[in-house]
Amino acid sequence: MPAPNSIAVETRLAASPASGRDLSAFRRALLGWYDRHRRDLPWRKTRDPYRIWLSEIMLQQTRVAAVLDHYRIFLERFPNVQALAAASEDDVLAAWSGLGYYRRARMLHRCAKDLVQAHGGGFPQTAGELQTLPGIGRYTAAAIASIAFAEPVAVVDGNVERVLQRQTGVNLTTPQTWQRAQAILANSRPGDFNQAMMELGATVCVPGEPRCLVCPVRKWCATQGEVPRAAPPSRQKKEEIWCALECRDGNGTDKVRLVQRPKKASLMAGMWELPQSSDPPRPWPDAAHWRTFRHSITVTDYTVHVLRNKSGAPLKALPAAKGKWIAIDRIPQIPITGLTRKILKAGGII
Repeated sequence: MPAPNSIAVETRLAASPASGRDLSAFRRALLGWYDRHRRDLPWRKTRDPYRIWLSEIMLQQTRVAAVLDHYRIFLERFPNVQALAAASEDDVLAAWSGLGYYRRARMLHRCAKDLVQAHGGGFPQTAGELQTLPGIGRYTAAAIASIAFAEPVAVVDGNVERVLQRQTGVNLTTPQTWQRAQAILANSRPGDFNQAMMELGATVCVPGEPRCLVCPVRKWCATQGEVPRAAPPSRQKKEEIWCALECRDGNGTDKVRLVQRPKKASLMAGMWELPQSSDPPRPWPDAAHWRTFRHSITVTDYTVHVLRNKSGAPLKALPAAKGKWIAIDRIPQIPITGLTRKILKAGGII
């Protein structure tokens, strides 16, 4: 005999639009709203699987506003999968610099090589085949297949999951969420429908205070904005670090001292950064303290104290760094960490 909770879940799922006229009306309402109100984003103006793939990888755990410029610049450097496959890893990481989560860039590069070597530079056209490629999981495969190739396969990201949980009023399991998304998919326009669901979650059915009064599918929502409460997110760790920003003029070329992270580091392997220490300099050099920054990496919030030399004088506040003097005009060609980019931009160096 099914458990009472299981019966309750199935009852509530059955009550939300799943078939017939009700589902058709739901699809029309959502797609009509999307046609009128979708954001003007560059990856929505193409059916090129390379560009759609790139946008989906960049958008993982990253805000749209932060992706726009990187997407444009990346495509200028690597306009197609062949150009990306032929590039060095350092070139790819340099173009990715500032987006964070650099494993995405490495997997993107690896996948491009696989596409060129094993698929002649073309993309498989089904979600199942796409999932066999490096770095492409169920969500990304479904997004590419539905948008580029019109395969009727649903996508589920955090936005879609939130919409479905509010719509059904049920704390759905992962399999139930994917099943629900597939059941309501508009097979005639699968790519647009998937993007409409994601757009709804990103702009209307948002976390915290959803904009229910302007929701195009409010009449089909069981919760009207109330969300089943999940466990609270884990608290961020807090740390302090000290960075040395040293510049000098070497034979007419402005240079900055950078250190390369170990190639096998668990975080940002091989990236270049300013010399840093988790211990404050002793004694504290008041004249050398320039600025303090706030910076977050995964689950850690950093307070970053930057020491800067003046008039080319050596900075002795931190232990001597085993770094290299890098010409400033070469920095765009090497992979630097997001924190280093933030500091160099604030200092007017890049």
